Amino acid sequence: MSTTSKTGPDAAPNTPEDQELGAAGSQLSTAPAEEAPHLPALGVVGWARWFWRQLTSMRVALLLLLLLSLGAIPGSLIPQTGIDATKVAEFREQHTTLAPLYDKLGLFNVYSSVWFSAIYILLFVSLIGCIVPRTWQFVGQLRGRPPAAPRRLTRLPAYTTWRTEARPEQVREAALALLRKRRFRAHLSGDAVAAEKGYLREAGNLVFHLALIVMLIAFAWGQLMKSEGNKLILEGDGFANTLTQYDDFKSGSLFTQDDLDPFSFTLKDFTGTYEPTGPNRGTPRTFEADVTYSVGAYGEERRATVRVNEPLEIGGSKVYLVSHGYAPVVTVRDGKGRVVMDKEAVPLLPLDGNVTSSGAIKVMDGYRNAEGVKEQLGFNAFFLPTYGGQGSTMLSTFPALLNPMLALSAYHGDLGVDSGIPQSVYQLDKKNLKEFKDSDGELFKKQLKVGQTMTLPDGAGSVTFEGVKEWAGFQVARQPGSGWALAGSLAAIAGLAASLFIQRRRVWVRAVEGADGVTVVEMAGLGRSESAKVPEELGDLAGVLYERAPGAPDPHPSDSPAVSAEGAEQQ
Repeated sequence: MSTTSKTGPDAAPNTPEDQELGAAGSQLSTAPAEEAPHLPALGVVGWARWFWRQLTSMRVALLLLLLLSLGAIPGSLIPQTGIDATKVAEFREQHTTLAPLYDKLGLFNVYSSVWFSAIYILLFVSLIGCIVPRTWQFVGQLRGRPPAAPRRLTRLPAYTTWRTEARPEQVREAALALLRKRRFRAHLSGDAVAAEKGYLREAGNLVFHLALIVMLIAFAWGQLMKSEGNKLILEGDGFANTLTQYDDFKSGSLFTQDDLDPFSFTLKDFTGTYEPTGPNRGTPRTFEADVTYSVGAYGEERRATVRVNEPLEIGGSKVYLVSHGYAPVVTVRDGKGRVVMDKEAVPLLPLDGNVTSSGAIKVMDGYRNAEGVKEQLGFNAFFLPTYGGQGSTMLSTFPALLNPMLALSAYHGDLGVDSGIPQSVYQLDKKNLKEFKDSDGELFKKQLKVGQTMTLPDGAGSVTFEGVKEWAGFQVARQPGSGWALAGSLAAIAGLAASLFIQRRRVWVRAVEGADGVTVVEMAGLGRSESAKVPEELGDLAGVLYERAPGAPDPHPSDSPAVSAEGAEQQ
């Protein structure tokens, strides 16, 4: 027995001498046969057919997928109006030449631009046009049987032969049993056994393309119906999931207020722990927000703990813990000692890893100065949860509340909150404010520890640092289609792996009685692509079959069968 392999065609033979393989070498994949290039027929129908063939070709689908990936790059590098309108406005101010060009190209709204949508839709149509005919062809192959053996098996890439004293029908029955045991689809066809294996390769190819469609639909649905809002909540305060409750909110173009899940929650307590010593001193160890929540207007109140990367899931929404900080509690009195801000906690924004924080305290109503004139007060606030002591820098040395200190600088006049122009709650608009002056004529400022009071000049009032509350920042996100996108990506990986590592191949075993009454066994294999696996597998199968139908002694050794390097015929 001898086995040989030779370079052969990938699927259907192309040379005239190999045309005899016929159906045996065809349809080893569901890829449509390539047609010779030719100009389309004149007329609308001809051009439409030509355009459809180009659009549904694999090369165009890959090109569109590449264009989609390239088109997403400016969406990641350039600020987007739907994500952060403030950054877009800042970009326009800083880049007066580029901004008009970006507007014309739709680069501030990449994912809703005409050109991105066109690529997206064309890719979607191209994938469907690729999948539908291939699916029907694959179903037809599954319903059919492996093709009969070609007349001359020596023309196949892998081939072996030997003589045996076993009867032809015994050899064929043994070959059929062996191939089925090795999970080949096998059947008797005339004087040969035809078998095929590796259908999962084409199934994986189709799964990969279907998964891409699922991912495209999930991505589009998620972008159109998504919502994302942020809310800063002080300990003891609550939140209801309505648009007016959010500090900032953005959503997809098809999202409506009715899509918000009806729930509310209250932040009962926030706990943060940090490494106290060592090289990682100050590194956060745990961030936990204990909340009580209820679903619907009359839902039962429940307790939950929200941690970083462990969101609270309510309906289709996820509540993430995204930030943390401190809110000094202050009491402000006017010139006559009346309380105009009673133990109000004012959230400040962290500036570094040790939660050095800054912000503004605004007294907008009820304040009168020493002369009884209505004014507004503003304070630039700088807070250190752990102050290093007199003479140290104005930076916190640890993120926990070990030695809190509040530094204030005072202003009076008009805060500008009644002008109708939006302004940040964390900054002072000093255009219409005047500084309080100290005895040296400088800006009046003071450092306060808990319980201390800053008395404003000229009997203008006072500010008392009462204590500190903690706040937590939550993000409420609703991303429909994310589960489908994940399932699609996993299916795409599995399908791609199957199409890369599984090989579609066919094996034929022919057993016929020779002129001298001895059975001649021929085995041949054909794969979709050139691979060492086909001849190796054929050699393994031939070895097992040879044990069941051992070779017969050759009365004329000089006339023993031989196979050339090109798979030539028996001499």
